[in-house]
Amino acid sequence: MNFIADKRYMSLALSLGKRGQGNVWPNPSVGCVLVKRDRIIGRGWTQPGGRPHAETMALRQAGVAAKNATAYISLEPCVHQGETGPCADDLISAGIERCVVATTDVDPRVSGRGLEKLKSAGIIVSIGCMETEAKLSHRGFFKKVLDGRPRVTLKVALSLDGRIGTQSGESQWITGPLARRDVHALRASHDAVLIGGGTARADNPSLTVRGLGKSHQPVRIIASKGLNFSGEAIKSNRSHAPLWLCHGADADNIDNWKKNSDKMLEVHNSVDGELDLFEMLQKLGAEGITSILCEGGGALGSSLIKAGLVDDLIVYSAGLVIGGDGLASLGDLGLKKLGDGVRFSLIDQRTIGCDLRHHWRSN
Repeated sequence: MNFIADKRYMSLALSLGKRGQGNVWPNPSVGCVLVKRDRIIGRGWTQPGGRPHAETMALRQAGVAAKNATAYISLEPCVHQGETGPCADDLISAGIERCVVATTDVDPRVSGRGLEKLKSAGIIVSIGCMETEAKLSHRGFFKKVLDGRPRVTLKVALSLDGRIGTQSGESQWITGPLARRDVHALRASHDAVLIGGGTARADNPSLTVRGLGKSHQPVRIIASKGLNFSGEAIKSNRSHAPLWLCHGADADNIDNWKKNSDKMLEVHNSVDGELDLFEMLQKLGAEGITSILCEGGGALGSSLIKAGLVDDLIVYSAGLVIGGDGLASLGDLGLKKLGDGVRFSLIDQRTIGCDLRHHWRSN
């Protein structure tokens, strides 16, 4: 075994898996590389809609050359019968000699059974190559399986003094074009984009991915207890970008919105009288959503943070000063002591055009 080579090929498998992120839910986005005599003979990643799986795509590319090859896979191969047969069976039938797996699958239908099946067939199995990176790559799927909800990323674009708009509500544009393009890539890597009713009323956004040459669009979700917004831009893009509404039992115009949306999920109120965000995310997880990008507004963002439901925080900071009368980036958290503040760990920071991008992760 060559651990340096294993890491190189697994790194490629992880990179391939990222190609499917945002486009394969409810399945995980997996990457697979087949290697024989130090030559790559097959590559694959999970296809749109979750099928075919990465292993199937790589084996198809390799054909009969897959016999006695080594497979590098970013997640344990499945063993359960779905729309297609188990990937573990396909690897065995192809005559794979060795299988290097980054991490086990937390799905109880798999959870070690895939590895045992490969071993029972005489395949040499190595587990744990780049495991930390693989768990991060699959964290949305893992979150849905283990906690019943999607991974939530909160995105905020703000001025140097922490404002997201002027007193009048003007916010286009605080950041530059390169940062805004990066946001579109961020949208494309998530299963769904979420905003609150206030943002829908104030900005009337389309929430689509634009300028990247991608045909796939994330599910667009609006969380609004009363559905008291017009949403003309959102409605106009339904032919290629689904619209889901999370609403209260007494929302306005429910019958009208049923005609102008693709899915409606009724959510109970929490003790503060607003939508129960934990229940909402549980229902979205039950629908198969594994990752959500929340783009505001400040009230929804602060409510998610207060409830401990934000897993990642992406902050775009512009070299602009708006002043104390501008709109705050987040609503009140009701803190009495600094020690009660919610802390995140810095994962990455970089310059994008004239703006700064910070990636923080919950502790």
